[in-house]
Amino acid sequence: MEWEAPVLFFRHALDARGIRTPEDFLPPYRKAAERLGLDNADPAPKTVEGWIYEGRKPQRVFRPVIVEMLGYSIDDLWTEVPEGSPPNFVPLIDASPTALHADAGVELNEMKRTGAMAVRRAKDFLLGADRERVGDDTLGLLDDEVQRLVAVYPREPLSAIWHDLLETHDQVFCLLEGGRVRPSQLRDLYAKGAMLSFLVAKGFNDMEDRHQAMTMTRVAAACARDAEHPGLIALTDGLKSLIAYWADKPEDAYHYASQGAAIAANLRGTVGLWLLGLKARAAAVLGDEETVRTANQQASDRREHVVPDDLDQLGGLFTYAPEKQLYYSVEAEALLGHGGAQLAAQAEQAVMGFSDPTSPHWAFGDLAGSQCDLALIRLHSEDVEGTADAIRPVLDLPSTHRNNGIVVSAMRVRGALMRSPARSAVAVKELRAEIEAFPTSRRALPRG
Repeated sequence: MEWEAPVLFFRHALDARGIRTPEDFLPPYRKAAERLGLDNADPAPKTVEGWIYEGRKPQRVFRPVIVEMLGYSIDDLWTEVPEGSPPNFVPLIDASPTALHADAGVELNEMKRTGAMAVRRAKDFLLGADRERVGDDTLGLLDDEVQRLVAVYPREPLSAIWHDLLETHDQVFCLLEGGRVRPSQLRDLYAKGAMLSFLVAKGFNDMEDRHQAMTMTRVAAACARDAEHPGLIALTDGLKSLIAYWADKPEDAYHYASQGAAIAANLRGTVGLWLLGLKARAAAVLGDEETVRTANQQASDRREHVVPDDLDQLGGLFTYAPEKQLYYSVEAEALLGHGGAQLAAQAEQAVMGFSDPTSPHWAFGDLAGSQCDLALIRLHSEDVEGTADAIRPVLDLPSTHRNNGIVVSAMRVRGALMRSPARSAVAVKELRAEIEAFPTSRRALPRG
């Protein structure tokens, strides 16, 4: 009986793009490598034949380019697809099932582009039409856009939403500056200004522009105070803590988290729990195990009494879901250098919490962070192979998703590998080299 290669999703992805042979494969491969800024040599035609016709999994040096080229993780691409069943994998970048079919995709994308231009013209008209005063339709339009941006921020690469975010931010501040706002509308507009400034500040932090991030966070805080919104005020302290945490300033991170936690002490929403989680993570970096335990226990106790508020209803970065609380708790333990089977099981549960992209609380950054934490905990348990398996999906992320927090998380694993008793092992050296190469190209992120 003749052996048949398994039908992989890789073949479906290639077929959808009209790629049938190694000769078809190499031009888009070279373009993907160029986007990543990589100079690695083309795979040999025989190698590509092995991938396409025999189902061989590519060597690690080729994987980032293939991921960039096709928009799916290596694990998804090399998953066998049962005959007769349509593949149902979620792309890592902006790709729809329709767009995978070249002819139909071109037509549909052009229709969307021209339609978006019409919507933009109409929106600009509406925003400028109320020259004497701001109308309810204008505020409703901004409500819709703020809700959309809050929802998509954790789910899409920053480059996909940055223009819309800045434009909406500018529109809100133009209205506030224009003097056309009724007193009854001011508080609502200032709240929108705080939310959008929060997202813009988070964007600058993702781009590793900490000065701009902190400046915009202070703008968000000022708007939150003018809106007289305690939850937003506390939220901006949390963002200051987050910026300091990723900048390796744990003392500042601890200070801002404590300050925000005090403001949120009597609030019933989840912002207070987020601040306690931030406080625990900062304390972990400082080696303060007692505060880690106390803060995480307080957050766990308060979870039982949460009453979702207006920020929780917005979702996105403005709510602190149980999945994220577990992720933060596990990260604090990982930062303390802890390992063991029980903690590894919790870390695996944290990763599973972000395994479904259709979940309302899914965020690619939280998924990558929890995977890096799992890698650290397995390394602390002297499981080098498990460490490599845990961080593999992170290293396979396309350049669009390599924001500052993900890069720092990956570098923490590299640092732990350098301190590991197994640091001289060949497998450890190879993994360290891969992580070192991870942040070298992030061209798809918008510039600060």
